[in-house]
Amino acid sequence: MSYQSMEEIYKRCEEKGIEFWKAIQLEDAEERDVTEENSWNQMKKTWQAMIDSIESYDRDLMSASGLVGKDGGIMEDYLEKGDALCGKFVAKVIVNALKMGCNNACMKRIVAAPTAGACGVLPAVLVTYYYEYGIPEEKMIEAMYVAAGVGQIIANRAYLAGASGGCQAEIGSGSGMAAAAICHVKGGSHEQLGHACAMALKNLMGLVCDPVGGLVEVPCVKRNVGGAVNALAAADMALAGIVSQIPVDQVIDAMKEVGDRMDVSLKETGVGGVAGSPVGQEVVKRLFG
Repeated sequence: MSYQSMEEIYKRCEEKGIEFWKAIQLEDAEERDVTEENSWNQMKKTWQAMIDSIESYDRDLMSASGLVGKDGGIMEDYLEKGDALCGKFVAKVIVNALKMGCNNACMKRIVAAPTAGACGVLPAVLVTYYYEYGIPEEKMIEAMYVAAGVGQIIANRAYLAGASGGCQAEIGSGSGMAAAAICHVKGGSHEQLGHACAMALKNLMGLVCDPVGGLVEVPCVKRNVGGAVNALAAADMALAGIVSQIPVDQVIDAMKEVGDRMDVSLKETGVGGVAGSPVGQEVVKRLFG
């Protein structure tokens, strides 16, 4: 049976003397009745698919709606000028988050982590760090297990779908997963992984899902940037020793409560939020008559 709480994972780590990622790998192998090697090889394929997706970005390709596609290239050009306020590394994270979001809108191959709409958050953080600092691939695959474990808990206790819980369930969950994953890469304890996830989730709690025209393009692509940068900030706070005063499991429960109370117009229906703005409605008329 899959993990139902972060506390359950912590307990297994302490009882078995293993790292957080290993507890997730063992659960995966047990759940699917495969070897640990098989589990690892499958996760390695997923990791490689993330890398391949970023590398396959085409700056000249636009989505069918014409709303997005070039943003990754525009940001990359800006980065090369050396004017980025966020600095080189964070600017690269922004570039890759945009590239992945655009790839999804342009129907290219992506990894839904945890969803297609939030596909840019995790790879923007992990793949960028991998290339920038030459981290061993094995450590990055461990981080993928960390992200998977966090995502599993959120799915079991709350939501991963915008239609169920708003964008806090998609970009928010992706940000929490990425925060915990990069925290692992940086040598954080399993408690720090939890604090990083909790802070990332709290920062985006209540985020609505309001895609213009019901398309996973506006504002979805740019929200991947927000989720990725938020993950870095949350991880840095946790690694510095800052703690979430509310335990991560309780934060996830609170996220579910907020999602349950969210009006249906703000849950991927393309009715409320920016989807209902005058320009948003003009886009709908242009695209769908």
